[in-house]
Amino acid sequence: MRVKKLALTNFRSYKSLELELAPGPTTFIGNNGSGKTNIAESLIYLAYLSSHRVSQNLPLLHLGTDQAIIRAEIERDDRTLQVDLEINASKANRARLNQNATKSQRDILGALQVIYFSPEDLDLVRGEPTHRRDFLDKLLITRAPRLAGVISDYDRVVKQRNTLLKTRAPENALAPWTEQLINLGAQLSAERIALVEELNPYVAANYANLNEVKPASIAYKSATDGLTTNTDENIQTLTARQLEVARQETERGASLIGPHRDDLHLQLGDFPAKGYASHGESWSMAISLRVGAFNLLKSEGAEPILILDDIFAELDTARRAQLTSVTKMAEQTIITAAVESDLPPELLSSKYYVSPGVVSKERATNV
Repeated sequence: MRVKKLALTNFRSYKSLELELAPGPTTFIGNNGSGKTNIAESLIYLAYLSSHRVSQNLPLLHLGTDQAIIRAEIERDDRTLQVDLEINASKANRARLNQNATKSQRDILGALQVIYFSPEDLDLVRGEPTHRRDFLDKLLITRAPRLAGVISDYDRVVKQRNTLLKTRAPENALAPWTEQLINLGAQLSAERIALVEELNPYVAANYANLNEVKPASIAYKSATDGLTTNTDENIQTLTARQLEVARQETERGASLIGPHRDDLHLQLGDFPAKGYASHGESWSMAISLRVGAFNLLKSEGAEPILILDDIFAELDTARRAQLTSVTKMAEQTIITAAVESDLPPELLSSKYYVSPGVVSKERATNV
């Protein structure tokens, strides 16, 4: 899989931008604030229908506009697919596949598969559980786009149920939302648990390849004991647990069971990575998670695009070499860097130079 052409209209700093992208690594080099990460972000948004930098659409729109368009020509499985996504400030996004309107923007999920790595990935190790849940859910969607609907529906149910709990709604009003929470939560938990079991060997191997001394492992940590990869069994377990905590939920005005309360546990040797890992070990674990996700997708026959956003400046020689080796396995890699000398010398790539609103093969005087 690779993106042959990328066009942006009113996206972030770009009023209009058209790029032709080659196979292999392509590097965008520019000062901080020049707009290089905006290019990477557009591809990430197209793949996940969400940004890795902001939670709202408005910051994605060029100043003074209420709509942005991302258009990509994607080559995969010996065919070409054109994907258009219209991002709106005050109404639902709209999408087109090969110039045909889709019923929902979610219909384009899976057209572009990416694995990205950015400086914010330290939050996977040091941050709150929401970062690790998001990592798992994005990987689930990449593998099986239909799960985007399950995840979205589950989030909606949790919000609505919490609203009812806060207002102390009667049981007959709460019951249908409780049933949905359990059914959707059971399915999402099963999918996450299966994913973590499959991902764990790749994470462990990648961490060892970084010459780290302690063994690394990952495990799914649920707020409800006894959950498995079997959805039906999870429904029974969650149903029983919900009855136990029903009074507490009413008192606290919050749903106390379900995958929105779960976490991905990261282990280094005898200790959890969070709180115990050094700065270098944290980077190694973050790299191992992202590269492990790439390895897992490759093992299943996928060819995801690799995006390395402003990451080489953060890493030492050994960790740079690990990421460089992964670029050789990817059909296409998009890299951003503030300083050209941050790039490993063995990384051979096409280069673009970025200044505000302009992307050129020639180095601008202020880059």
